[in-house]
Amino acid sequence: MTESAEEQPAQVVVHPVDVGHGDQPFRRVDILGRAVGHAYNPADVAEFMRRAGLDADHFDEPGPVEWRGGGPDEWEWHTPV
Repeated sequence: MTESAEEQPAQVVVHPVDVGHGDQPFRRVDILGRAVGHAYNPADVAEFMRRAGLDADHFDEPGPVEWRGGGPDEWEWHTPV
């Protein structure tokens, strides 16, 4: 039995916005379970995907990318309450 596209785990996971030890907000990006770097904007996510050989044309649509803590328009750090 094969899994449908909706049941398969995302190839790309974009984690919630963080600031780490710096002051520029970023989102950690994992591809196929491995951390590949920090994205500072949506173009960075697309570039990581291209470098991994993935189709980045529709990275902001539901499918192979799982956006955690906000979608592709969320890049601002919000102080936890």
